[in-house]
Amino acid sequence: MKSFTHALSLLVLSALTVWPATAQHDHSPGDAKPWSQADEIWGQKEMQESRDHMLHHHGKGSQFAVLVDRLEFASTEDEDMIVLDGDAWYGGDVNKLWFKTEAEYALDHDEFEEFTVQALWSRAMSPFFDLQTGIRYDFEPGGQAYGVLGVQGMTPYRFEVDAAAFLSDDGDLSASAEVEYELMLTQRLHLKPRLELGFSASEMPDLGIGSGFTDGAAGVRLSYDIIREFSPYIGVEWQGALGETRDIVSASGENLDETVFVIGFRAWY
Repeated sequence: MKSFTHALSLLVLSALTVWPATAQHDHSPGDAKPWSQADEIWGQKEMQESRDHMLHHHGKGSQFAVLVDRLEFASTEDEDMIVLDGDAWYGGDVNKLWFKTEAEYALDHDEFEEFTVQALWSRAMSPFFDLQTGIRYDFEPGGQAYGVLGVQGMTPYRFEVDAAAFLSDDGDLSASAEVEYELMLTQRLHLKPRLELGFSASEMPDLGIGSGFTDGAAGVRLSYDIIREFSPYIGVEWQGALGETRDIVSASGENLDETVFVIGFRAWY
């Protein structure tokens, strides 16, 4: 019955919006004018309930989502790894609480080489871009905390961008940027080029990082939507050290460049 009343109220409200008033109503100078004529006919309280009901089902309510962007087995000549890149968020159209995590688990050494978590407040700056700020903590390597300021969204021509600057509790400034594009070969078959680049404003000897551009990755993944929420993929990616970091890596005897073959899936809920 309540749903019927809401629907009927909205119908009357639409009609009265375009139907000129033929009756005159007396208002004292101090009275606030009603939002519409429907307030006078149905009552302000009843109409406010109808508006709240409509707004709740057209974007005012809070939502949540969980996205596993990459969960993959990555293999090189020297080692095999499990890689996780995932997000979760809760909120509305403008403000969200956003969590990001990235992890690399070395199967040969039975340990995490990288494990990072971010907790961010995300606010829409435009229909396609959010400003994000918060904290990041690296459980591996080093157990380091950072402040975060970044942007995330979609540029014209549907390039997905995630870029952020990080200030550590030791005062070291670094940044990273990821760009991904989805080329739809068919309704279910997708080719996804991906580029990642790291930067550091100063040397961080404890982490084996020099100043300038530090590392990069460029690859492509071919995925197939079994259902829209689950897409397995295969791919190949180049990963390498850059700039002064490349010299540090070379001095330590580690590989400067790697070609990585991956198999995994993308899922969301």
